[in-house]
Amino acid sequence: MNQTAPASLQPPGLVFNFARHLFERNTARPAKAAYVDDHGALSYGDLADRSRRFAAALLAAGVHREERVLLLMHDNHHWPVAFLGAMYAGIVPVAVNTLLTADDYAYMLRHSRAQMALVSAALLPTLQAALAAGAGEGGHEVKTVVVSRPTGPLPQGAVDFDAFLAAQAPLPQAAATGPDDPGFWLYSSGSTGRPKGTLHTHANPYWTAELYGTPVLGLTERDLCFSAAKLFFAYGLGNSLSFPLSVGATVLLMAERPTPEAVFKRWTGGAGPQGKPRPTVFFGAPTGFAGMLASPLLPARDQVALRLASSAGEALPAELGQRFTAHYGVEIIDGIGSTEMLHIFLSNVPGRVRYGTTGVPVPGYEVELRGDDGRPVADGETGDLFINGPSAALMYWGDREKSRQTFQGAWTRSGDKYVRNADGTYTYAGRSDDMLKVSGIYVSPFEVEATLVQHPAVLEAAVIGVPDEAGLTRTKAFVVLKDGAQASSVELQAFVKDRLAPYKYPRQIEFLTELPKTATGKIQRFKLREREAAVK
Repeated sequence: MNQTAPASLQPPGLVFNFARHLFERNTARPAKAAYVDDHGALSYGDLADRSRRFAAALLAAGVHREERVLLLMHDNHHWPVAFLGAMYAGIVPVAVNTLLTADDYAYMLRHSRAQMALVSAALLPTLQAALAAGAGEGGHEVKTVVVSRPTGPLPQGAVDFDAFLAAQAPLPQAAATGPDDPGFWLYSSGSTGRPKGTLHTHANPYWTAELYGTPVLGLTERDLCFSAAKLFFAYGLGNSLSFPLSVGATVLLMAERPTPEAVFKRWTGGAGPQGKPRPTVFFGAPTGFAGMLASPLLPARDQVALRLASSAGEALPAELGQRFTAHYGVEIIDGIGSTEMLHIFLSNVPGRVRYGTTGVPVPGYEVELRGDDGRPVADGETGDLFINGPSAALMYWGDREKSRQTFQGAWTRSGDKYVRNADGTYTYAGRSDDMLKVSGIYVSPFEVEATLVQHPAVLEAAVIGVPDEAGLTRTKAFVVLKDGAQASSVELQAFVKDRLAPYKYPRQIEFLTELPKTATGKIQRFKLREREAAVK
């Protein structure tokens, strides 16, 4: 299905700096709040001023254009100032997950050759351990550590974030970067092995905002956006920076974990420092929606101001979307994106949501489903999802083999399997490395999981393939029950049999108190496979 960009949309010129682009778009609203967090509000005028000061401070500290700086910070005002300040100076911020280990950060520091580390005070001990682990020959190149909101004396070689930027006048001119110049890195989580450093350009976030954030979500300056996904994720970066700042909207940031209670507090205005603002657009993930809908604290419809919700990370089960809409009268716009494509390229559309599908290609992106022979598959057949679009990353840093496997000419291989329906919508069929072939027929783990969670006692489910006595693949489900609920394996197996083809029901069911997940809420089925292999 070939989709082209709107005719009125022009690509960036030969000189394009994404940070400058956002500042220029908001020169007419300097007093309006760009961000609201637990510490107060940051206006658009102050965002531009502080970011340009931060750009000058980076250059004064000896960081050069296209060199990297590690950004290990919780979501608050300092995050966008650091990210945009680096891009304004032509320096490359490497935004990393705040939930990793010191060993992970030691690897990322070495791999990115970061010249500076920007860190929240609460994460400083972990960063220090990473720096110590990476010392010596072939280790990290960090010369300065900038600490956000320190609560006590700083260690030698560290400097306070506010003092760091306050010492400099705003950088008068942005670096004359081009649209294809390196803009920032994100590390893809991956299912196995070390994370891959994914290089995005200055133009890539521009394309995601112009093709998806504004035309599909319909964001305007009147919106207050709130994302459960943090800024360091590709999904969260669009939700809380590229999309809202492109239209002059306001963003509500939350440093803490997005538990149902924490999210509800923001939905109802219970955490707003200025006038208790209530979000109009919420960005979540299926796991989060399931937890919220199961919570006894779920706010009533008249307690929230939501006009729209978005979901990504994993396919949204139809039952969750239907329940949310029934409760709030608001649609969940389910879509799929990736770190490699930066944001969503296949999505439902407001007013035309078909729950249980991931919708249609976003205009400006071309989507193709290919079989094992590399040829396009017919409607109704399962195929590997490939995408052609302007927001694709340049490559994985220092990994030519994996870059070639993923970035194939104009096309990006997503690693997802999909089915194209007769009406042009697409239905998720699982990850390529999670798909199961039972009795010679593909079985989608997601399809079985989505059926299990329709049972009133089930909160979450994950399905993997396990070998039987004959070495043939059979399905096994790991199930988390709702608090106080009860259900037997036999009951759940019968429930699935009644709703799916008999060969798809899970031959084994094991009950767990929680499922292993990434920080984005994606179920890590490979950990369940490793767990299963260890007990054999």
